[in-house]
Amino acid sequence: MDKQLNRWLVLVASTAILLCTGAVYAFSTFAMPLSEEMKWTMPEIMLAFSINSAIGPIPMILGGYFADKGWVKWSISIGALLFAVGFYLTGTATSLAQLYLYYGVIAGLGQGFAYSGCLSNTLRLFPDKRGLASGIITGGMGLAAVFASPIGNSLIMKDGAQYAFRTIGLAYILIVLVASFFIKKAPAGYKPTGWNPPEQVAGKSMVNKNWLEMLKTPVFYVVISMFFVGAFSGLMIAANARTIGTSMFGLSATAAALYVSLYSIANSSGRFIWGSVSDKIGRSKTLYIIYTVVALALAIIAFVPGQIGFVVGIVGLGICFGGVMGVFPSIVMENYGPVNQGVNYGIVFSGYSIAAYFAPSIAAQIATANQGDFSIAFYVAIVLALVGIVLNVIYRKITHR
Repeated sequence: MDKQLNRWLVLVASTAILLCTGAVYAFSTFAMPLSEEMKWTMPEIMLAFSINSAIGPIPMILGGYFADKGWVKWSISIGALLFAVGFYLTGTATSLAQLYLYYGVIAGLGQGFAYSGCLSNTLRLFPDKRGLASGIITGGMGLAAVFASPIGNSLIMKDGAQYAFRTIGLAYILIVLVASFFIKKAPAGYKPTGWNPPEQVAGKSMVNKNWLEMLKTPVFYVVISMFFVGAFSGLMIAANARTIGTSMFGLSATAAALYVSLYSIANSSGRFIWGSVSDKIGRSKTLYIIYTVVALALAIIAFVPGQIGFVVGIVGLGICFGGVMGVFPSIVMENYGPVNQGVNYGIVFSGYSIAAYFAPSIAAQIATANQGDFSIAFYVAIVLALVGIVLNVIYRKITHR
């Protein structure tokens, strides 16, 4: 098979796998029904989501290492299967400890392995279209909730949250087993037919640095901080979108599930859109736009009453949260080279994981303390978005020096 065609086949298979593992973004659809079904509080339920996300750096770094060493097919396949099995087992949990083990640890480890392998392998296969490829592959993960949320809500209404976890988990097991057959590792130094790499990128030679060398650069600490503030607001909404819709805007459970899907469509679209835009105008300029729109979207949710404010806010926020996930893989590769991208991005991804640990639980605790009102959480996220703009100014000065 032609290599040019083969890389698109690998991209499709990788995206199919992330369409399964991205079901974490539909967690808000399952959270409240699971709380009511099992008599667990919402903060207790949200801790499972926080563990799932916060455990990310471990499999991201290990999965990146395996990908850098050429074991990407195994990393992706085993990781995807772990996630699917963990998702299924969540539907059998009878205690919080089991919930945290199945959804938090097993599914979290699996998701990280699969995501890291799919992303680093895809970027190596598309050196000519890094932003676009990153946007597509991460967009697949963001699009997952578009399917998981309404299907999950339908299954929940039929026979409960645990039944939904088991049914969807079985489907994921079948999908990842089939898709794994089409995963192929990127050849070393891969170049698409007819494409020659530029000698310079952004006015400087492409230099490959390992993780130790990366940690010695000032730009690393700015990049990881920007990732944190960019991810915080998106994760806060993604994990609590259904609850925000029902408690603050009076939506029914079915309508709230549809809005979760709308958020996910915006999320996945943003990864593709901003990944492509960043190829043309640059990563830093793209981040200026993203952080500004995040702050405005959160302000609309907080201050514009009614469903219109909610819809406009979550769409704007979803598009820009998707942009954060689509742009940062390319930022890491452009600063530290493709050779060690798997491990390097895995370490930078810890900024996302820290946000994932704090954002959902903080938002849930604030809402619990304020009779279901998330407004204070929105204000915190607005401030962090403004901090992101300041950090981006610092990033531009360091990289242009």
